[in-house]
Parts: sequence; structure tokens; C-alpha cells
Amino acid sequence: MISAQDVKKLRDRTNAGMQKCKEALEACNGDLDKAAEWLREKGVAAAAKKADRIAAEGMVQSYIHMGGKIGVLVEVNCETDFASKSENFKELCKNIALQIAAAKPLYLNTQEVPADAIEHEKEILKAQALNEGKPEKVIDRIVEGGIKKFYKENCLMEQEYVKDPKKTITDVINDAVLVIGEKISVRRFTRYEMGEGLEKRQENFADEVLSQMKG
Repeated sequence: MISAQDVKKLRDRTNAGMQKCKEALEACNGDLDKAAEWLREKGVAAAAKKADRIAAEGMVQSYIHMGGKIGVLVEVNCETDFASKSENFKELCKNIALQIAAAKPLYLNTQEVPADAIEHEKEILKAQALNEGKPEKVIDRIVEGGIKKFYKENCLMEQEYVKDPKKTITDVINDAVLVIGEKISVRRFTRYEMGEGLEKRQENFADEVLSQMKG
């Protein structure tokens, strides 16, 4: 018997609808962890089914860190104007903007990373491995792992979600697809940090944003 309390716990944890949470718990014999994973898999499947749909509605979300130290603009798309006005969608957009402010992604996804940037990174990783005396036969594997780490650190969709490092931003969006029921995609973003590129006293504003998100 699935209790209403367990359904509420799963809803609070995943933000999925009550009926979906009950369905997940029933499918997983009441195991909250397995039910949360079940819902995540459903979100991935739902996102895949909607991948070819047109998502031309949505919103441009802004975020300005206190005192104007960091500014972010991000465009998040969905399928209908109705969905774009929902609280779930607005909350998603806000969290993505905060993610960009805190985690400083350079690119939206792996496809956006220029080929010459990847080649440059590979050269650095190979040189580091050779300088550390690593055997030639493992160099390629080390470089491959380093590139995966580069993507994870620098591509928004691959980044760990700062509010829940067990998830990536792709997972967060897939979860939202399950809740909202429409295709959702991040189209583009811009991040400004005051004095970036100028010689100045070192201040880590991104860490300030991160501490606020986790606080």
C-alpha cells in the first residue's frame, strides 16, 4: 500500500505530479530512490519523444547578482505560451540562470565547442601526461577522460546541477519535460562578470552565487 506521505515525499523530491509519483512508487514497490530514478528515466523518454517538436515559445530569464557583479541572460524555449507562464517553467528558467551565474559555462553543449578548442585541450592533456611519465599506451585514454571532464566543466548541458550534483542540467530539463509535458530546450545564454578580462583584485563572484544557491 502506497501512503499519501510517501507520494508527497517523492513529489517534493522530484516536482512530478501526484499521480506520476504514485505510479512510480507502485512500479518500484514503494522504494523512494528507485521511484525517483524511474521518474527520471520517464523524463528522458518523454524528452526523446518530443525532440522533433517545435519549441518557439518560452522566455528570456535574467539574473543580476547583488550589486551588479554578475549578469546573465538565458533563453529557454517550450512549445506553448501557456506552459511558458507556468510556475514550474519560470522556476526552471530561474534555476538555469543561477546555474550559469555560479558555474560559468563557456558553451551551451558539446556541439558548440569549436574543434580547435578541443584540439588545443588534447595537446595540453597529452603534454601533461607525458611530463608526468605516463606510459604511451594509456595516453589516449587519459586524453579521452580529460576531454569528458572539460565538457562537464564547460558545457552547460553537461554540468552538474549546483543545487543537486547528482543531476546534470540535461537531467533537470528532462525532469521538467515530464512535469510540464512539452519539449523544453535552452537556446542560448550570455554571462557577464564585472571587470572580466581586466587586471584587478581577485574576487570570486561565482562562489558567492553558489553559496547563495546552496544556502
